Amino acid sequence: MKLSVVVPLLNENESLPQLMQSIDASLSGAGIAYETVFVDDGSSDGSFTTIAALKARYAGKVRALRFSRNYGKAAALSVGIEAATGDVIVTMDADLQDDPAAIPGMIKLLDSGYDVVSGWKKKRYDPITKTLPSKLWNFATSVVAGVKLHDFNCGFKAYRAEAAKSLEIYGERHRYLPVLAAWNGYRITEMVVPHHPRKFGRSKYGFGRGLKGIFDLLTLLFLRKYMKNPLHFFGLLGLILAVLGCGVLACFGVEWIVTRHMHIRPLMLLSMGAIIMGIQFISIGLIGEMITHAAPRNTYQIKERL
Repeated sequence: MKLSVVVPLLNENESLPQLMQSIDASLSGAGIAYETVFVDDGSSDGSFTTIAALKARYAGKVRALRFSRNYGKAAALSVGIEAATGDVIVTMDADLQDDPAAIPGMIKLLDSGYDVVSGWKKKRYDPITKTLPSKLWNFATSVVAGVKLHDFNCGFKAYRAEAAKSLEIYGERHRYLPVLAAWNGYRITEMVVPHHPRKFGRSKYGFGRGLKGIFDLLTLLFLRKYMKNPLHFFGLLGLILAVLGCGVLACFGVEWIVTRHMHIRPLMLLSMGAIIMGIQFISIGLIGEMITHAAPRNTYQIKERL
């Protein structure tokens, strides 16, 4: 078995030597053949130069890709997983908060029959402004997505290669990789992993990324059910609105036939608006049917490879 450790990073120059030392000590010490695939997401602090030095020091154990600009963590994970050659793929952050010593335990769980092992940072060393929203978000995601995990945001995960490479990762989807894998039919479990305080730099996450995560969850839920047949969703909404609007207008039509007298009322205008909106929703559904699977996948410009 060969292991690939995929490490997305942005301006983590100070952490990289210690991280690589920890990875090598944990895996070589356990007799595990491995490669580390670093994906530099447009760093400006000399991280890629440090990775080049690590490649020379750890011969045959380091590979690297460098984006021409910052695309985001999801893009870095997608490219890193695609480039990985191992039978097992582990993803982890470069900030030294994830402990490579947990990797052998993750591999044992995969050997027991699971396809994905998601890390759970049960004891965290982050401020409450980060941990409390995370707990609420993890609970909501677990309920809505139907996948029972405590920590979806943890980037420390182990996958069988076929499970990892089946995932389409973009936007903020890296938060929901266990959800995507479960929906693809793979067996998911969770393992408590150590979590260490950040030693260098600062967190790359803020309120804006949380909002993106909310929108991506809604997108995932919609695509799971209606990706193949968008007309089933938009057509149903359109049909309901159109039927309600036609029903109200029909009542006004009967009133006019009986009394030969009728004033324009707000309800009449609303019903006409409902019919127009219904037609628009049905049209959106038909357009969605035509463009399903037609859009090309995201491509990322890789500036250098090692």
